[in-house]
Formats: sequence, C-alpha cells, structure tokens
Amino acid sequence: MKRSIPRSLVSKATNLDTNKERASGSEGRTESSDAVSTPFKGAGSAWKSGALAQSQAAVERSRAELCLDILNGRHEISLSPDQISDPMGTDRRQDWMSQEAFRSLVNSIASNGQDTPILVWPEDPDWQPDPLDPSNIAGVPFVMLTGRRRLAAASELGVPLRAILAPPDARNAENSKFEMLFLRFRENEERENLSPFERLVSIGEMYETLASGEEKLTAVAFAKKIGVHESLVSRARSVFAAQDQILNTFKNVYDMSFRDLQGALASLERTNKAKPKPKTKPQKLTVKRKVGNRNLSVTSVDGNLSIKVAGVPIDQERLEKLGDLVASYLNVEDAEKDTD
Repeated sequence: MKRSIPRSLVSKATNLDTNKERASGSEGRTESSDAVSTPFKGAGSAWKSGALAQSQAAVERSRAELCLDILNGRHEISLSPDQISDPMGTDRRQDWMSQEAFRSLVNSIASNGQDTPILVWPEDPDWQPDPLDPSNIAGVPFVMLTGRRRLAAASELGVPLRAILAPPDARNAENSKFEMLFLRFRENEERENLSPFERLVSIGEMYETLASGEEKLTAVAFAKKIGVHESLVSRARSVFAAQDQILNTFKNVYDMSFRDLQGALASLERTNKAKPKPKTKPQKLTVKRKVGNRNLSVTSVDGNLSIKVAGVPIDQERLEKLGDLVASYLNVEDAEKDTD
C-alpha cells in the first residue's frame, strides 16, 4: 500500500524553509550594508576634520598677513581723532584753520568723505596688532605725521579717520624726529602749495634737527638728502632762526616771495647791528667804618678797589705794609677759588 505525506505537513515544512531563507538573506543584506556604511561614515568624519583644519590654518595665515600689512602701511586702519597726538605741530601758517582752504576741506569731507588716508605711526615703537583681531585698533595711541588738516576736520565733524602707518625704517630711524619732519615736508611739497616762508622754515627746522644728531652736516649733503637745491639751505636756516622776528616785523609774510624774504633778512640784520648795546650800570659796593675820630671808606666798582680815609699821615714804609696786607688778603681769595 502506497503511503503519502499529508499536504499540511508539506506546506508547513515549505513555509518554514522559506522563512529561514528570508531571515538568512535579510541578515546577509544587513551585514553587507554595515560593511559598506561604516567605512563610509569614518571617511566623511576625517574629510570634515581635515577641511576644518585647513580652514583654520587659512584664517590664521590671513590674520598674520593682515598684521604685517598694517605694520608696513599696506592696509588702512580706522582711527578716532582722540587717538592721535601731534607733537611736531604744523609747518603751515598759524591761522590756517581760519583760511578758506580749510573750510572747503571740512565741507568736502562732510559731503564726500575722506579721500586720502593720513600718515601716522604708533606711539609705542614696539606695538603690534592683535593677532586674533588685527583690525581692532581701539584705544591704541598714534602720532601724527601728515594730514594735520584732515585730522582737524575729522575732529570738528566727529568722524573717524582713514589712516596708514609710516614705513618701519622711518619709525625705527636713529633720528626719528627728522624722519617725521621730512615726511611732513615731502607730502606738503607734493600735495599743497607751501608759501616761500613756510617752505624755508620747514627746511631750516629739518636741517637743525638733523645737524643736532650729526657731527658734520654740510649744506650739500643735506640738500641732496631732502631733494632741494643747496642754495636754499643757508637762507632756510636764517629764516628759521628769525621766523618770530619776521612775523612780528613784516606784514603779509605768507605772501612774500623768496626775494622779499631775502630783503627782510637783510633789513633785520641792519636793524640788529644799529641797535646800541644796552649800558649796564656798574655795580658799586661800599663799606664804611669809624676808626677813632676818623672815617674809613672802602669801595669796589666793577672789581676796582679803593680805600679812603682822612687824617692819616703815612710814610713809604707804612704804605708798603698796607699794600702787603691787601696783597695777603688777595692771595687768600685766590687760594680759596682754586680750592672751590
């Protein structure tokens, strides 16, 4: 008799095998998925970390370059007028703020802004920009070199100033004051019309400043250094030395030509020579003594000593003794002076 397997048992076994295969296939897919996704995730993290490091290095490099650009005058900074001092003063006429040219500059900056940066250098020669925030210059004191009228205009308007630093070699020069004066003179020569008086005063001031730090400074060497003709140097020194007298003696000094100033110097020289030297009243010292019934008077006038006494009959021998007494006194005085 032929025996057969019940259909229910076959169906159940078939379903069981199918479920196992599905489970096995699912597990295989899961493992395969994990094998792919895990390495991919690690590579992404490494890439992000490397990109972040590169970005940070670029930022730090950019800040370092910005610091150098600021120190070398290749990058503008923004300064408050209160941060800037002006130890040199101006080489322009003293009433320049009341002149029409300055009023026009104030109106121009108010309407159109500042066209040209001023030139400064840090009050502290060792100053460095903040490496984390190089553009933040708030509170750092600076010294004015050029742009005095722009500084005054900004102060009046209450606006910040565009500025750049002077070259480091000028800031660190042995005679930094001369370098400051020369920078001021050069900008005024290039950008503005200095009057002959202003120009000569400026040249004379530069010469005296440079000469104070050098043993031998010739007019030829100085003229070559600042780029002027040597014939101007001696005239500039004379005008600089007599500037106050020129301003107090002559009118319209800032309108004078070089020839006018030469005549003014000659006139002052004649006036100074013609003035008589004031006579000083000779100093007179007198000491009086009563000796018995006689009066003794000793007088000194400008170092000349005289002794006067009446009613003293004296012969040669006594007179010589008196002379010896005075000589002895003078010898003591000389000895005391040598000791001092």
